[in-house]
Amino acid sequence: MLCLAQFLDAFNNSALFSAIPTLEVSMGMTESQSTWIISAFKLTFASFLLISGRISDVYNPKSAFIGGVSGLGVISLCAGFVNDTIPVIILRALSGIASSMTIPSALTLLVDVFPEPLEQARAIGLFGGCGGVANASWFPFIVLGLMIGAMFVEWASYHWVFEISKTTDNFEPAVAKWKSLDLIGVSILTVALILFIFAVTSGSTDGWASAIVLVPLIISILMVIGFFYWETLIPVDKAAIPPRTWFYHNFSILFAVALSPNLWWSTVFTIFTTLWQTVFEWSVISSAVHMFPIGIMSFAMSFTGSLSRIFSPKWIILTGLSFCMVATVLLALGGGNPQDYWSYIFPAFVLGSAGAMLTYTHTNIAIFQAAPSSMVGTVGAIFNGALQFGSAIGLAGVSSIETSVEAIHGGSHEYYGRAAAFWFLFAVVSILFISVSIFYDRSTDHIPQPKHGNPVDPAQLSTHLDENLHDANMTMTVVNEQADLADLPV
Repeated sequence: MLCLAQFLDAFNNSALFSAIPTLEVSMGMTESQSTWIISAFKLTFASFLLISGRISDVYNPKSAFIGGVSGLGVISLCAGFVNDTIPVIILRALSGIASSMTIPSALTLLVDVFPEPLEQARAIGLFGGCGGVANASWFPFIVLGLMIGAMFVEWASYHWVFEISKTTDNFEPAVAKWKSLDLIGVSILTVALILFIFAVTSGSTDGWASAIVLVPLIISILMVIGFFYWETLIPVDKAAIPPRTWFYHNFSILFAVALSPNLWWSTVFTIFTTLWQTVFEWSVISSAVHMFPIGIMSFAMSFTGSLSRIFSPKWIILTGLSFCMVATVLLALGGGNPQDYWSYIFPAFVLGSAGAMLTYTHTNIAIFQAAPSSMVGTVGAIFNGALQFGSAIGLAGVSSIETSVEAIHGGSHEYYGRAAAFWFLFAVVSILFISVSIFYDRSTDHIPQPKHGNPVDPAQLSTHLDENLHDANMTMTVVNEQADLADLPV
């Protein structure tokens, strides 16, 4: 059931890639409006992940999961009957909020069900293989979502793309256990993320120097700084993201790596669905079928979770990033003609999707092993937020580069702008490859994740050394008490 919900989250995002051209024609959308059909979901999904993760940690995660799935079903049902642009965008934004409630809660339940590290690694890998974030983030079944969406658009109506997402709305909510939340902190960060993603999404269409981009961008940065300052002022058991979270072993570098998988997949889907349908005039079904290598290889790589107990995640992540680098070079060198598919695009899809899924799966496993078990919901939110931020920020940069190059090199029907976008993507992945090579510390590989006695105190103990020191102090206390008793007169 958890994997099914993950699949539906991915479907909710991926299926509309096929529907965008039809929506533009039937609703008379502008380019910026069609962009927001996808971006509205990403904006709210990424922005509300933190509060969802916090709810999953301090409330009953089952209730959060049921509420998210139920809300997604109702909203998707309503979207299937809408024929106007603005209501569709609003409902897409609301579906992002509902979807954000399912991922951290599902991960919390998953880790509870599979506490043993090897089983947990396999479960997390399969969970990622079943859909979207990241997310997110966009995993192997995104191609199946793309294919199903294409079938609905080609042979029925784009309305059915929304209708399919309501099929799991059949649960009875449980009563949540009420506990305190860092409402001020999560509210500050949620608003900041909404403004930030809005700014970077609008930059490619409205111009980076426009007030509608600069004002929310500056405000969001100031609010993020304010959020981290606020987190230092409150007790760690109340903080949404305690400052010491970023100092867990490899946590920061794993967060940075999590920016890349969705960026790679989203760039590929965005560029080639537009190129194939608009320039090559391929049908929606044909475009989706040509994406199948991505889904097949990604799903196959989702079963590699157990490798993280044999090899260091560092080497597996580096292997995945190297595959992405080779694939991105192939896409930059060829792809502007239909006959380039088998010589350039097909091998790039195979290598790139395998690499992106390896990177996603083992970064996901490693980041859960690095953080305390009581922070599963929050860590899941941070990880999936990184998947979404990487996609949103990267796509804004890719779109700007592609548009600026096309303006001076033959327009949108030429491949120069798309090639430049792939070279930018190659540079991003290369920087991450170098960063992992330098900063990833293998000394904590295969060490069981730290556990905290208080489930709502996510940063009470930050390392295994703290736990060992605590145990040693308790032992010494017992020894001293016994020694005192031995000195008592008979």
